Amino acid sequence: MATPPPYPAAFPAPPHRHPHWWQRTWVRYGALVVLLALSGLVILALVREQTGTRGFLVGLGLAVLPVPLLVAAFRWLDRVDPGPWRNLLFAFAWGACAAALIAIVANSFATRWIATATADPASADTLGATVIAPVVEESAKATAVLLVFLFRRRDFSGIVDGVVIAGVTATGFAFTENILYLGTAFGTDQVTGGRGMASVTAATFFVRIVMSPFAHPLFTVLTGIGFGAAALLADRQHVRRALLPAAGLLLAMGLHALWNGSGSLGQYGFFAVYTAFMVPVFGLLSWLVIWSRQRELATVRAELPAYALAGWLAPAEPFVLGSLRARRLARRHAREHAGRGAARAVGQYEAYATSLAFLRRRGRLGRAGADFVPRERELLDALWSRRAVARPALDHAARTTARPLPVPARVPPGTVYGPAYGYGHPVPQQSPHPQPYPYPAYNPYRS
Repeated sequence: MATPPPYPAAFPAPPHRHPHWWQRTWVRYGALVVLLALSGLVILALVREQTGTRGFLVGLGLAVLPVPLLVAAFRWLDRVDPGPWRNLLFAFAWGACAAALIAIVANSFATRWIATATADPASADTLGATVIAPVVEESAKATAVLLVFLFRRRDFSGIVDGVVIAGVTATGFAFTENILYLGTAFGTDQVTGGRGMASVTAATFFVRIVMSPFAHPLFTVLTGIGFGAAALLADRQHVRRALLPAAGLLLAMGLHALWNGSGSLGQYGFFAVYTAFMVPVFGLLSWLVIWSRQRELATVRAELPAYALAGWLAPAEPFVLGSLRARRLARRHAREHAGRGAARAVGQYEAYATSLAFLRRRGRLGRAGADFVPRERELLDALWSRRAVARPALDHAARTTARPLPVPARVPPGTVYGPAYGYGHPVPQQSPHPQPYPYPAYNPYRS
């Protein structure tokens, strides 16, 4: 019986070129780590100077409470095609360190300059909060999304990726900002003797941690949507690819300015803006992200059958990989029968298959880049090396979720599918012993 090879035919290797020292990966990563570390030390010193040691510790303890929940929420949104943790760590560190430092320095300088120029500190504070702060802070946070979009392009394939990177960046920024506000409020209570629910600390905690922990992520998510929409366009559409992120950034600045200016709209201005704008926008964006995730699952179900027809995947796998419930069942089955290592391999198999589906969709729509063929081969190699562990678990998930096995349409009896590559075009080969699958069954869970 003809079966696909262990891996596709080798491509000619490109000529080896020695990069300059500043182009080496370890140099770039090292420079980024040093930049973030220095920013973190400076922001730590600035916040501690404004809040005092006790205020800093109290602010830190209270500000950290919403962080795991927000990060977990964004990670949950990214379940279909989860990006690497290093991208999330970078985004959070950028928001908490670099973006926060830029915001504190730029906002302070701009407010002092306006106060000196106008001789009106009150109006300078209002202008700084409603105009300067939204522009500076959203631009600083958007830089992290831009860097991931430019330098980690493989991990940035659509709207959900933009939302996740932007949201985690804003979560880091809000974490540092909350330390500053809560620490300052605690210092005020120490001076005025405020205690309990009537204290400034309690009021600040209620507004920033209980009522609006999603405020900064909500603003910056608009920028992420702009970058995510740009990622779906072809590379040749330069104008639209530039305008969409810019439009998202302007919307983020506008919503941020409205939120900051709500305090100057009267006694109930904050609650009016919160009810009339923030909650509906939050609901609308939540629906958009979940809808985008469902479209990603539909893409998996639509694009992977070509590879199943060519023999790279089992017939039921495209439908299993297009269901979050079936994916979860497959990982659990592997963990119960072969340990955490097998469950991790199944998770990697699911992630690589999803990336392959997105890559094929871009190629089918004419949006693939010059690295399409080597990237496709890389993903197929990764799938093939994990097939022995992943296939039994995915087959179990298919049977558990009662997914019918699709039958290739209108193929003559005795035809099996041999080696195929690219877009999954089958290569008919006659076999004296026809079988329904182009490869033998695997069960590594039995010794």
